[in-house]
Amino acid sequence: MWAFFNEALNLTGLVPHGFCLKWNPLLLWTLVGSDSVIAVSYFSIPFALWYFTQKRADIHNRWLFILFGLFIVACGITHLLDVVTIWRPNYWANALAKVLTAGLSFGTAVIIWLKMPQALLAPSVQQVEQAKSALEILNAELEKRVRERTEALADSNKQLHATLSEMTALHERLQTEKALLRGLIDNIPDYIFIKNTDGTYMACNKAVENYFGAPESEIIGKTDFDFVDAETAALFRQRDKETLAANKANLHEEWISYPDGRRFCLETLKIPFRDEHRKTLGLIGVARNITERKKADVKLQLAARVFTHAREGIMIADATGTIIDVNETFTRITGYSREEAVGQNPRILQSGRQGADFYAAMWKALLEKGHWYGEIWNRHKNGKVFAEMITISAVNDTSGQAQNYVALFTDITAMKEHQQQLEHIAHYDALTGLPNRVLLTDRLQQAMLQNERRNQSLALVYLDLDGFKAVNDNYDHQVGDELLIAISRRMKEALREGDTLARIGGDEFVAILVDLQQITDCEPVLARLLQAASSPIRLADTELQLSASIGVTLHPQDNVDADQLIRHADQAMYIAKQEGKNRYHLFDIAHDAAIKTQQERLEDIRGALGNREFVLYYQPKINVITGEVIGAEALIRWQHPQRGLLTPAEFLPFIETHPLSVSLGEWVIDSALAQMRDWYAQGIDIVVSVNIGAKQFQQTDFVDRIARLLSAHPDVQPSRLELEVLETSALEDLAAVSKKIKACREMGVRFALDDFGTGFSSLTYLRHLPVDILKIDQSFVRDMLVDQDDLAIVNGVIGLANTFSRQVIAEGVETMNHAKKLVAMGCQLAQGYGIAHPMLAAELPDWVSKWQANEYWKR
Repeated sequence: MWAFFNEALNLTGLVPHGFCLKWNPLLLWTLVGSDSVIAVSYFSIPFALWYFTQKRADIHNRWLFILFGLFIVACGITHLLDVVTIWRPNYWANALAKVLTAGLSFGTAVIIWLKMPQALLAPSVQQVEQAKSALEILNAELEKRVRERTEALADSNKQLHATLSEMTALHERLQTEKALLRGLIDNIPDYIFIKNTDGTYMACNKAVENYFGAPESEIIGKTDFDFVDAETAALFRQRDKETLAANKANLHEEWISYPDGRRFCLETLKIPFRDEHRKTLGLIGVARNITERKKADVKLQLAARVFTHAREGIMIADATGTIIDVNETFTRITGYSREEAVGQNPRILQSGRQGADFYAAMWKALLEKGHWYGEIWNRHKNGKVFAEMITISAVNDTSGQAQNYVALFTDITAMKEHQQQLEHIAHYDALTGLPNRVLLTDRLQQAMLQNERRNQSLALVYLDLDGFKAVNDNYDHQVGDELLIAISRRMKEALREGDTLARIGGDEFVAILVDLQQITDCEPVLARLLQAASSPIRLADTELQLSASIGVTLHPQDNVDADQLIRHADQAMYIAKQEGKNRYHLFDIAHDAAIKTQQERLEDIRGALGNREFVLYYQPKINVITGEVIGAEALIRWQHPQRGLLTPAEFLPFIETHPLSVSLGEWVIDSALAQMRDWYAQGIDIVVSVNIGAKQFQQTDFVDRIARLLSAHPDVQPSRLELEVLETSALEDLAAVSKKIKACREMGVRFALDDFGTGFSSLTYLRHLPVDILKIDQSFVRDMLVDQDDLAIVNGVIGLANTFSRQVIAEGVETMNHAKKLVAMGCQLAQGYGIAHPMLAAELPDWVSKWQANEYWKR
């Protein structure tokens, strides 16, 4: 069989080894791949064993691992030769490799079986014995050391415990003291801080934290430049350097600002501190806010200056009334020096003009109210009696008992004399000596009351000279004045005893004819008046002749008040002029045309208010000396749809006593306040004055109404609103009017007394009206340069205003000459056509801008 097999191989030419593989390629490559993977794996295992023995130095018989590695390498070589010789077989090489591998494998197996137990087991027992012996030695040594250490630790623990207890107590005491000290420092309102020599904060208290607005942790390590403005920080640093340079405590004052801008004064004490080697480490500062003390010092100094230099005399008495101090003005007014007055009773000044009842009432007021105010006549040291306005106030102690009495007084003797002059000016015409409008109205009211008691009539005669203006135009005013004096003298002679003739204007006169039994009783007097006015008058070389137009109304047939009675006579006078002059006309009482017209006008005005047909014009007011625009007067106009723009005189008289005047007046105030807000937004901040009608002012809730109007415009300062009250309405109920004005002024509203000089009451009541300003009526100002009477009235009003410490403004200033004359007399405020005509609100900002650039009124 073997022979057949060998021959078969020879016949095909195939090698004996691997022949079957050539017949099956899949089997061939499977064998090649497997042997290759085995060979590579065998070659890698020895490296792993070598790495393991390198990392485990504690392994015994390490050469066994090397032997095992050689065995694996031999196996790998055998498999590698199978792959290499599969196509070119070398059977002897294969056989030799396998023999060597077999020998190495057998030897390795025998050695492993012989040495492995000894390598794995015997060394472990030996090591355990050695370790056990060493452990026993170490354990004995350790126990000895532990005993020694325990004893030492026990002693140390006792000492440590004692030390810790002592330190704990000390620490608690220190913490308590530190907390108390810190609490004390933080609760001190003064500023306390510590700085080093560079000005860096090392510590501070709560007051400093509050000032800087930062906690102490954020302040430490920083300087003043990190918290306050550079100027303040530089001031602080300069003071620090001065203290360190002087090397001693330094006390100084400085005004500084809070971050929010409020200024305050600090009194600061800075003290250098040093170490044990006397080296300066920094400074300690204590600062105190002394602003209130400085203010108190200023107040004391001011009080002392006021006491010494006050224009009022000041007298201080104790509880018994003994004088303890007086000022220099007291000496000047009374003639008694301080040395002469101190220790005396104020009775040394009594003049004897006031009786015991007067002084009893004074002391009663002092005891009940704590103050007294009034006029006293006292006696100068030289015996001269003088008048003084005095206020006495009680100064109470903490228990409410009067401790001192303080009297402040001024010498009003000159004012009383001036007042007498003004009383005459206020009631009589300076040119003719006839009663003026004020006295006329007073006499007319008295005559009307007398008529009612006697059941008689009176005639009110309104007379206007015809052609007088031509005399003034053709001759100088001296001739006109002489002509008025002559005619007024003739007309006064034409009246009966008991009748009154008054001059109320340039060439206008009013007569009151009393005790009339019937209408015809006045006709002879009227004829004599016409004759007196029309008779020729010779002045020097000139003969002049005028005539008169007279209007007459009768009371009580014309059953109206005094003011309306004058107006009716005035209306009748105009009819006399229209009928040809040099005659009189009787007012037609029965005619109802005026009443009908009144009702129609009321309806028209009510509709105009609802249709927003009214508009405000504004007339500026200035300071003549500085040229400054100080305010504007709101003046109402009616933009009538058919008649055009109407002035107040064309519609206000119809509603003067009607409730509609209240609604219209409040519309004016509300519109003015709204306009002030708009102007303020444009940079114009001026006082706006509004006229208050008598009906509106008489409302019982007038103050509340003003408050509601102001509250509707919170953006407008109440002090920018000025209410102008007619003198005639202000003096009707002095107490009520004064109360209303005071209530409004407490809200900030200003008050002016309008048309001053045309009122009905005595000027002595002026000091009881708390108004801010007097307005001189334009009827006096306009003609004051040509009419000595008007000039005297203007001068008197200015003097009266200065006497009562009121501002005064002149209406009707039409020329620079008016302004110069007013300034010379002491009046600086003015308004009139010479400055500006009333204008719409939209025109005023441009006018103000141009006015400020106008130098004409500033020269």
